[in-house]
Amino acid sequence: MTDTSAQGAPPRSGIARIVGASLIGTTVEWYDFFLYGSAAALVFNTLFFPTSDPLVGTLIAFVTYAIGFVARPLGGVVFGHFGDRVGRKKLLVLSLLLMGGATFAMGLLPTYETIGVGAPILLTVLRLVQGFALGGEWGGAVLIVSEHGGDKHRGFWASWPQAGAPGGNLLATGVLALLAAVQSDEAFLSWGWRVPFLLSGVLVVIGLWIRVSVSESPVFLAAQAKARTEAERGGREQAPVVEVFRRNWREVLTAIGTRFGENISYYLLTSFLLVYVTVHLGLPRSTALNAVLIGSAVHFVTIPLWGALSDRLGRRPVTLIGSVGMAVWAFVFFALVDGKSFAVITLSVTVGLLLHGAMYGPQAAFISEMFDTKVRYSGASMGSQLASIVAGALAPIVAVELLKDFDSSLPLSLYLGGAALVTSLTVFFARETRGRDLARDQASPDTAVPSGRPGAGAAQAAERG
Repeated sequence: MTDTSAQGAPPRSGIARIVGASLIGTTVEWYDFFLYGSAAALVFNTLFFPTSDPLVGTLIAFVTYAIGFVARPLGGVVFGHFGDRVGRKKLLVLSLLLMGGATFAMGLLPTYETIGVGAPILLTVLRLVQGFALGGEWGGAVLIVSEHGGDKHRGFWASWPQAGAPGGNLLATGVLALLAAVQSDEAFLSWGWRVPFLLSGVLVVIGLWIRVSVSESPVFLAAQAKARTEAERGGREQAPVVEVFRRNWREVLTAIGTRFGENISYYLLTSFLLVYVTVHLGLPRSTALNAVLIGSAVHFVTIPLWGALSDRLGRRPVTLIGSVGMAVWAFVFFALVDGKSFAVITLSVTVGLLLHGAMYGPQAAFISEMFDTKVRYSGASMGSQLASIVAGALAPIVAVELLKDFDSSLPLSLYLGGAALVTSLTVFFARETRGRDLARDQASPDTAVPSGRPGAGAAQAAERG
C-alpha cells in the first residue's frame, strides 16, 4: 500500500506533474464551459434566440446556459460511480473528450436564421453534453491531486485544479476580447464568434496528451485492492451513490452549502456582469470583457495562495474570510460598477474574485476530506454538482430577471449577499477537516484537526458510531 501521509507524499516533481495535468485539463474544460456563458451574454441572444427585447433574448440564452448545470449532477453520478469503481484517470480522459467534442461542434452550428428552431435545439443538446462532462470532471481532477499529495500541503496542491476555473475563464474571455478588439461587430456576429469554439479542438488534444501521462491515485489503488479482498471473502458492496446517501448525506448537504455562495458569486461577477455592463449600463462590450480578464488573472494567481493558507489556518477560517467578505462586498460591488468607470469596474471585479478565491481555494481539499476513498468521487461530485443546480445554474437567470423587474442593483446585492450568508452559516457549523489521512476510513480514529467548537470531534464520532 502506498503511504500518502505527509511523510510518505510523492516527490515534488511527481506531485507537480500530476497537478499540472489536472490544471491543464480543468482549464480546457472550464474554457469550454465558460465560453458558452460569455457567448450567451454577447451573441447567442441574437444568433440563436432572436427577440425584440435584448434582455428577453439574453434571458432565454441563459436558460439554455442553465441546462448545462442541470446535466452536471447526472454526470457526477455516472462519473462518480465508475470513478470509484475503475479509477480516477480513465474518467478524466473521457470527460475531456466529451467536453471538447461538444464545444467544437458548437462552432460548426448553423444559426436560427439558417435552419430556424433546429439551431437552438442543437445548441441545447450540446450544452447538455458539456454539463454532463463537467459534472464528472471536477471530482476526478481534485481527487487525483488530493489523493497523490500528502496531508500537510493538500490545501495548496488541491487548489491548483480549482485555478483551472479562472484559467479557463481567462482564456475564454481573452479570446473573445481579442476578437472584439480586432473585428467589427458585424464580422464578430457573422463568423468571429465561432473561432473560440473551434479552438477548443486544439486545446483538447494538448490536454489529453498531458493527462494520459499521469498515474492512477495510489489511495484509490489501495482501496480497490482492499475491496477485492473483501469481495473474495464474500463481502457485498453497494453502489457508491447509494452508500453516499445512506452514510454521508450530512457531508453532501455541507458540500452544497459550502458551494452555494461561492457558485452564485462567481457567475454574477463574470457571466452576468457582461450583461449588466453592456445592456443595463450601455457600455462597450470590451469594458466588461477586459475587466473580467484582469480580475481573472489575479484570481488565477491567488487561488493557490488561499489553498496554502488553509493548510496553516484550516479550511473553515479561510472559507469564512471569503464568504463573510463577499456578503459585505455585495453591497459595494454594484454601487461601484454603476459609476461606469473602467478602472473602478475592474477594481470591483478583482476584489470580488479575490474574496471568491478564499472560498474556492480550500474547497477542493475541504470537500475531498469529507468522504471515504470508496465513495469519495461520488460524494464530492454529488455535493458539488447539486450545488451547481440550485446556485450556479439559476444565478444569471435570477439576476437578469431581478434587473428586468426592478431596474436597480439593490435586489442584486441582496441576492448575492444572502447567498454568501448561506455559505458562511454552513461553514461555521461544519467540521474542520484539515490534516485528515485520506487513506483511512472515517470510522477509524480521526486524524483531522478539531474545529475549535467544544465537543465537535466527539459529537461527529458518536454520529458515525
